[in-house]
Amino acid sequence: MTVHSTSPQFKQNAARALNDVQLQKALGNVKQGFIDKRRMAADKLPEFEALRDAARDIKNHTLEHLDLYLEAYEEKVKASGGHVHFARNADEARDIILTICREAGARTVTKGKSMISEEIGINHHLEANGIRPVETDLGEYIIQLRNELPSHIIAPAVHLNATQVEEDFRRVHTHLDAKRDLSEPVQLLTEARAVLRERFLAADVGITGANFLVAETGTSVIVTNEGNGDLTQILPKTHIVLASLEKLVPTLEDVSQLLRVLARSATGQELSVYTTFSTGPRRSADADGPENYHVVLIDNGRSSMLGTSFEEMLRCIRCGACMNHCPVYHAVGGHAYGWVYPGPMGAVLTPSLIGVDQAGHLPNASTFCGRCESVCPVRIPLPKLMRHWREREFERHLTPATVRSGLKFWGFFAKRPALYRVATRVAMGALALAGGRRGRFTWLPMSKGWTKYRDFPAPQGETFQQRWKRERRGASA
Repeated sequence: MTVHSTSPQFKQNAARALNDVQLQKALGNVKQGFIDKRRMAADKLPEFEALRDAARDIKNHTLEHLDLYLEAYEEKVKASGGHVHFARNADEARDIILTICREAGARTVTKGKSMISEEIGINHHLEANGIRPVETDLGEYIIQLRNELPSHIIAPAVHLNATQVEEDFRRVHTHLDAKRDLSEPVQLLTEARAVLRERFLAADVGITGANFLVAETGTSVIVTNEGNGDLTQILPKTHIVLASLEKLVPTLEDVSQLLRVLARSATGQELSVYTTFSTGPRRSADADGPENYHVVLIDNGRSSMLGTSFEEMLRCIRCGACMNHCPVYHAVGGHAYGWVYPGPMGAVLTPSLIGVDQAGHLPNASTFCGRCESVCPVRIPLPKLMRHWREREFERHLTPATVRSGLKFWGFFAKRPALYRVATRVAMGALALAGGRRGRFTWLPMSKGWTKYRDFPAPQGETFQQRWKRERRGASA
């Protein structure tokens, strides 16, 4: 495990989140800021559903031939004057990056937004070795000041309000006038821009993530809305691209198709404000750019997902659409998930990377409404994959004993249809009678998890099997 996880405490994390008034207010921005915009952007593009199919197929093809595309990509990067480093795990990746930074004599490192850098904990590693990392994405910069993980993969500080940001700026930016006015968001933005501009100019190394890596050309692609990624990779003498293996795509044509679904799914834009393609270090005719170009490709558990039930998760292009539409994420936010990746995609990816014993609660934190799958730009069947993790959890006896015994009790009747029908009729009749005129229960034995927060409806009418039998009899008459 590379970053401390509180995923085993998901239930406690969720309870705190549900009782956090400020957080609950902030989470309203997720619904307002993403859902309608995605729908409108998709509706404006008649071929959007066909593009989702194409995006799925591109990613599937790449994963099937990942070894070949990794070799092709490495060859192209080297041909452009760059270097490729392969890291099996977080420890190796951190050591590689530290070595590059030391060779560059780095004291300050600027960073673009990168979830894989959060996964391997590179900031803390650099700090522990005397190198100052500075997040340059505004949301990432804010949560770095607070020593927090992102609460959303594309809007890291969506859980905060302007007052909290002002307090953090006043606490950290002590070199500025204490009486300055920070009452408006534009003033906060202006201050962050001025502070970060100094960091950009002082940086010896710039680290960015990659939305895509192109095997055809050895190109890394980032999409941003602030331009910080461009300054991070152009101004320092050394640029490090940090990416996981599944970011590979075969050609520039493939990237163009994936970009058409990425921004629309993420923020409702046709394209992000900046879409930047970088290929190797600065050439003699280039006006700017780094002198040294390094790509650190990280496995960290991905290759073990290939050829398994969870390979489809490696199609993910980190748009955040699944969490934007998830009722559970809307209720508890990202930090409740306890690790780097929240929401439905985190509920599948996190157990894959740190183990179901550590993250088994996450696949259970789902209503299985299917909204995540319905909006995924690469059609990942997230509910199906969460069910697979639930099966693994049950097989390893990681679920509570009460759950396992309850399922065994149900299984006893389910394997005996005649007894099952009798038992359900009796149980429904008893519950209907006990429910009385109110038609619902405010308390039931062994159902506190439900009745603590909402009433349990009393059954009415026939059982499903009785109705099925009656209607089939009517249809055949």
